[in-house]
Amino acid sequence: MSASDPQVLFMVLVLPSLFGLTLVGEGLNKIMQSEKAGWVSIIFGVIFIAVVLVAYVMISGIGK
Repeated sequence: MSASDPQVLFMVLVLPSLFGLTLVGEGLNKIMQSEKAGWVSIIFGVIFIAVVLVAYVMISGIGK
């Protein structure tokens, strides 16, 4: 199984990205309801998506 296989890309990039976007969406929903805890979800979601982007750079070899 190489890094360019669709299964690897799906497990490493797509599923975690969807989870991060879910956290951001949940945070936005909480903020719209005037809850301050929404910022925590947004921050963790953005961090999670940043980690996924770093993993993509490492897998694809862009940083070489």
